[in-house]
Amino acid sequence: MSEPVCQCGDVPFRVGRTWNPERIRGDFPVLNQTVRGRPLVYLDNAATSQKPSAVIQAVCAYYGTCNANVHRAFHYLAAEATRRYEEVRRAATTFLGAASPREIVFTRGTTEAINLVAAGWARRHLRPGEAIVVTEMEHHSNLVPWQLAAAATGARLRFVPVTSRGELDLEALDRHLADGAARVVAVTHASNVLGTVNPVAEIARRAHAAGAVCVVDGAQSAPHLPVSVQEIGCDFYACSGHKMYGPTGVGILYGRSALLEETDPLLGGGEMIERVELEYSTWAEIPHRFEAGTPNISAVIGLGTALDYLESLGRPAIAECEGRLTRYALDLLRATPGLRVFGDAPERVGVISFEVEGVHPHDLAQFLDTEGIATRAGHLCCQPLMRRLGVPAVSRASLALYNLPEEMNRLVDAIGRAREYFRRGA
Repeated sequence: MSEPVCQCGDVPFRVGRTWNPERIRGDFPVLNQTVRGRPLVYLDNAATSQKPSAVIQAVCAYYGTCNANVHRAFHYLAAEATRRYEEVRRAATTFLGAASPREIVFTRGTTEAINLVAAGWARRHLRPGEAIVVTEMEHHSNLVPWQLAAAATGARLRFVPVTSRGELDLEALDRHLADGAARVVAVTHASNVLGTVNPVAEIARRAHAAGAVCVVDGAQSAPHLPVSVQEIGCDFYACSGHKMYGPTGVGILYGRSALLEETDPLLGGGEMIERVELEYSTWAEIPHRFEAGTPNISAVIGLGTALDYLESLGRPAIAECEGRLTRYALDLLRATPGLRVFGDAPERVGVISFEVEGVHPHDLAQFLDTEGIATRAGHLCCQPLMRRLGVPAVSRASLALYNLPEEMNRLVDAIGRAREYFRRGA
């Protein structure tokens, strides 16, 4: 049997024997609608992904069959809710390649996870004059928490620059590590602006050789690439459920158990304690000491279904097929007159930022919306990187496993019409 092919103009796009984009799209009800009178093209996946029916049904099933608080009661509903909740912790352990469920903390997302590390571990261990190494391509969520930690401890911030290709300057990293002052290296696995996939295993190796802890922002990698935190060798890894087809308001922090034992809780209250006296308290075992109060139980259960969904498709297959689509989209965009794509790293995910000559990114996003195409525009929570690129804002199209080559054609055609429209207006 021949390999199925999607025809995109004159370019065939092979999708593999077991990969059926139309069937996959059928799993996502939100995609089956029109916007502004046109079929929806959703290309804002780096901001948040859409949810398959199985995830939506899992959230509803929790509320419809076992709505109760977890870890706190002995009745049937509470036991069932707790069982499902902790099953997701075990699933997340497998998904990220962690050594134990003790190393998996549920948070509200990547932002909270990194803040937990910066406030709970770094503030406890950093000393004046020591260094925190971050990069110029970081999302604000992996920059601002380290600024706060530096201000609170007297540590210094050091920055790894981005090259003209959109890659990290690893020689600069080595210079920042050479004097032994660095205690933390914080780096994104995949850039939410450039799409660059950074060599995080090598960065973790160099950080450890210099006596530093490595913190990886996995918000843009976990949905698209196979991830093993043990193979990477990082000490902490953070990701968000809503970017990998799960609900909003839930995320995962992986932390090596020895380091989590040395981390202070970010929040105090119910469930995270062992013993409470009027003057002091002692903490529960990890990871529960980091999950104060009633957690977002329904979202955690929905996240578990999202992880199962990704595993059922096969993450290597997802990476391969998204990679093909990304290359197809890049070829089209780079051939578009008056359009400049930012970043040229060979290893990348399907995050494509660009500018169109004579069209402000916000104007372009509004024009594309009139054609039913959802994209992103702005500084993308990366203001330092925007200054490095020499622009105040960019346009961004970000891809997911349900996107199609013909949607890339629609995007490029609409950009051409937008350029002509604004040229006439000028």
